[in-house]
Order: sequence, then C-alpha cells, then structure tokens
Amino acid sequence: MGTGSKKFLLSKGLDNYFIGVYNAYKFIGRFFKEAFKSPFHFREIINQCFEIGLKALPLITLTGFITGIVFTKQSRPSLETFGATSWLPSLISIAILRALASLVTALICSGKVGSSIGAELGSMRVTEQIDAMEVSAINPFKFLVTTRVLATTITVPILALYCGFVALLGSFVNINAHEATSFISFFEHGFDTITFLDIFTSVTKSIFFGFTIGIVGCYKGYNASSGTVGVGRAANQAVVLSMFLVFIEEVVIVQVSNWIRLY
Repeated sequence: MGTGSKKFLLSKGLDNYFIGVYNAYKFIGRFFKEAFKSPFHFREIINQCFEIGLKALPLITLTGFITGIVFTKQSRPSLETFGATSWLPSLISIAILRALASLVTALICSGKVGSSIGAELGSMRVTEQIDAMEVSAINPFKFLVTTRVLATTITVPILALYCGFVALLGSFVNINAHEATSFISFFEHGFDTITFLDIFTSVTKSIFFGFTIGIVGCYKGYNASSGTVGVGRAANQAVVLSMFLVFIEEVVIVQVSNWIRLY
C-alpha cells in the first residue's frame, strides 16, 4: 500500500470520527430539546423504569451482596495486622458508598440495559418500525429515545442506592460471623465516617452514569444499519462505549469531589 493510500485512509478515518462526534452532539442536543416539550409520555417513562429496574434487580442484588462479602474478606487481613478490625465497618462503608455501589451498578446496567436498548432500537430501525412511526405522525425520537434516557437517568441512582445497601448487608454477614457485631452497631460505626458529600457524590455519579448508558444505547440502536448484523453491532458498541465513558466519568467526578472535600 502506497503512501498516498495510507494518507487517504487516515484522512477518511479522521473524517468519519469527527462526523460521528458531530452526530452524537446533535443527538444529545435533540434529546434535551425533546425532553422539555409536550407530550411527555409519563406512562412510557414509568414502564421503562419498571423494565430497567426489573431486568437489572436480581443481578444487582447478587453482585452487591457478593461484593460486600468479598471486599470485607479481603480487607480483614490487612486490618488484623494492625489490630484495627474494629474499623472494618467504616472502611467498607466508605468504599461502597463512595465508589463501589455506583460503579458496580453502572457496569451491570451497561451490560444488561445498554445492550437491551441498543438491540431493541436497532431491530426497530432495520425492520423499518421507526420509519412507520414517522409516517403515522408519531415522533419516534421522543417516544423511543427520550423516554428510555429519562428512565435510565432516574432508575440507575435508585439501583445504586439499593446496591449499596445490599453490599453493606453482605459485609455485615461476614463481620457478624467473625466478630459477632450487632446489626445496629455495624451501621452506627459504618456511617460515622460517611458525610453528606459522600452520598451526594454517589447519587450525582449515578445520575451521570444512567444518562450515559441510556443515551449511548439509544444512539447506537437508533442509528443502526446493515440488517441483523447491525443490530448485534449496535448492542455490542452500546456496552463497550457506555462502560468506557462510565470509567471516564468516575475519574472526573471523583477528582472534583476530592477538590471540594479539600476546600
């Protein structure tokens, strides 16, 4: 392959990248435009919240409980070295409420919910159901995209708080089995070091995570092409991209919250 062909391919790749960024920007802008215009489809939003929560709840329950147990088991030997096992409830509470609960929930929802949204909208696109909705004088973007993004933005923070509670229960089971700590004593010691900023940061992260999962899944599914192959590609890209963006947002928000905590 000659130098000219390489330059052409590089130029074409850059063009496609910037076109993709521009299309994503337009898609997000259209969402905010449609989100504040009637009709609002409250029933569909509630239905999507129920679907998202129901699909993710069993996996989040199991994962959260196991996370609490495993993190406690891994942390105990280090604290035992310094004779500080009484600090376990505080350590686990800080780790779970500041980082693990929201991040674990977001990753599960990226895989479970993001792929589902991408595949569902992708199949509707390639089978021309979205085009049929436009012909029927229904705004498919508002009914399909706006409702799902709002639903993930609402549901993911609720699931994250639930995941944190279940993870603390798993930690309590492990600590109770070793130190016979009571339920009330565990939570009193655990929440001694938790501040309002920790809860606020966790909820804020979850809101951003939920919006990201919803908008990425909808964008990939709504713009799917190439038949059934495109549907699978849209679902896969929705999972990979949403997980990547979740980690980027995690780093940024944690850094910002640390700055606030310092000042």
